[in-house]
Amino acid sequence: MRKTQPKKIPLAPDAKYNDILVTRFVNNIMWQGKKNTAYTIFYDALDKVAKTTNEDGYDIWKRALSNVTPAVEVRSRRIGGATFQIPAEVRPDRKISLSMKWLIRYSRERNGRSMAEKLAGEIVAASKGEGGAFKKKEDTHRMAEANKAFAHFKV
Repeated sequence: MRKTQPKKIPLAPDAKYNDILVTRFVNNIMWQGKKNTAYTIFYDALDKVAKTTNEDGYDIWKRALSNVTPAVEVRSRRIGGATFQIPAEVRPDRKISLSMKWLIRYSRERNGRSMAEKLAGEIVAASKGEGGAFKKKEDTHRMAEANKAFAHFKV
């Protein structure tokens, strides 16, 4: 195990919204180092969201992210030959990471022509409290609730 944790490399905020969260999100969308393509997908998706909802796409994306962000998760712990699912609170950095990954994953699984279209659909759904990413968060919370009896084991 390491003695010290590696330094976190600070991210540069994006050009349009001047937000580091946008850069993190785009980095998660990106495949094969194609960052410009990822930015195009993201900005197109926000434009489509703004058109369909008649609200600011950026605000809706923020709302969608907060709706998908989990508070608790279950972690596996082996105790005496049996594996228990132990509920644990999610670290703040991991919360954001999970919510972004879920939004992107479930938007990729959606039906649609382009990735921007799929992402826009998932963002709108998540902001309303629907869609695959929101369901994933609900399932995670439900599992943690069901395994509350094992909380005393702590990870």
